[in-house]
Amino acid sequence: MLRAWSKKTVLDLLKKRFSDYSFVVASNRQPYVHKLFRGKIECSRGPGGVITALDPIMRELKGTWVCCSSGDGDKLVAKNAKVKVPPENPSYDLRYIWLSKEENLGYYYGYSNQGLWPLSHLVFVQPDFSNEHWKIYKQVNKKFAQNINKEIKGKKAIVFVQDYHLALVSKYLKEINPEAITLMFWHIPWPTYDVFRILPQKQELLDGLLSYDMIGFHINYFCNNFFDAVANEIEAKINKERQLVVYKGRKSLVRAYPISVDFDGINKTAQSPKVEELAKSLYEEFGLKNYKVVVGLDRIDYTKGIVERIQAVDKLLDKYPELKEKMVFIQMGEISRIHLSQYKQLNETVNALVEEVNFKHSQNSWKPIVFLRRHLNFEEVVAFYKIADTCIVTSLHDGMNLVAKEFVSAKADDKGALVLSRFTGASRELREAFLVNPYNTEETSEAIYKALTLNDLARKKRMRKLRQIVQRNDIWKWIGQIVSEIPQEE
Repeated sequence: MLRAWSKKTVLDLLKKRFSDYSFVVASNRQPYVHKLFRGKIECSRGPGGVITALDPIMRELKGTWVCCSSGDGDKLVAKNAKVKVPPENPSYDLRYIWLSKEENLGYYYGYSNQGLWPLSHLVFVQPDFSNEHWKIYKQVNKKFAQNINKEIKGKKAIVFVQDYHLALVSKYLKEINPEAITLMFWHIPWPTYDVFRILPQKQELLDGLLSYDMIGFHINYFCNNFFDAVANEIEAKINKERQLVVYKGRKSLVRAYPISVDFDGINKTAQSPKVEELAKSLYEEFGLKNYKVVVGLDRIDYTKGIVERIQAVDKLLDKYPELKEKMVFIQMGEISRIHLSQYKQLNETVNALVEEVNFKHSQNSWKPIVFLRRHLNFEEVVAFYKIADTCIVTSLHDGMNLVAKEFVSAKADDKGALVLSRFTGASRELREAFLVNPYNTEETSEAIYKALTLNDLARKKRMRKLRQIVQRNDIWKWIGQIVSEIPQEE
């Protein structure tokens, strides 16, 4: 019988199976950030599904979250590199890793985001595998392991490590604490072997990853790519039926766990008076009352297909000029990794393209594209979802993409349509979306047109099906399935 997952069932399972274990999460990004604002320190929770799922678990289990510091107020609140969070009900510890500028450039901007990030996303940006960056990447991973060990020394522990920045943490941790149970969730795609084999440090990376007791990916396709990499590069036994690898006498489970969102929480937020009020103010601020509203929400990143999306809107208005002064496309997105040349160049390209398309199609006071760079809190994002007739997700390659699932969760009235890249993990589940090849801007423009002109009955029918899928496969199912399969000592 299929288990129905909820926050309660996940916590009950953890307490039943691991009541005598310490629980540690490790990630590059911190769940709470302390920032200085007008001379005062403000603490805010970070976005994303991982924090949504793990924050309540950490509160309940009184665990420790080890992460890099990014807030200018973090050092002011920390004592011995630690602080209790959340501020309104301090329940668990944040242990900060302080990185020097050199470490940040080599580990985060260097090997992680100039090497592994483009390697894993098939977007034709040549990765940079600098030996100096690799050396610093290993140093920072070792630093994480040493700090985690300070937290768990002498205790049984489960250490849940997040993402490609920290592939080697388990290897270094087990050298000093072999009893720790380590889990890795790789949130980005795992490339095919033809791509992976160009990585100069491929065997060392696999050696590090196979020190984890469990390795999670979003979809089976990435698991199979990982098995291919192992089979071609190192001497290990692969059992695809049991989904495990035996390497140096140690077993690593390799499983697909599609991450999701807190459907019920977003659904409730979307219907809250605060979001209703925010939605009204957005209509007024951008003068949207008489227009169909199309939205996109992404970090400014070359994997997200933002340029291709704007080109599709341009084609849409070329082909269907009757939509002029009838629709507005609002692209939201914060600048990221601006110290890297590819991101600076992308930012300039997007600016120029928005200006060009607006100049080409504008009529009277109407412009087709609003490019919004300001920081939005989660309620403001949900308000944008609420007013949108269509959401466009055109990632060129994406492990999952939670924007698609958040948008669906926020459409409590079933009004809205989703245009979604076939190259996202989410497209494996959300088959009622208008699926597109984002490189084919003609196809994307046609999909936007269909989404905008679909009759109300058909639109609601598609959205209802999408919502049922996300509700059944929410964030609690993701973490529940992982917890239920954590290997224990034999």
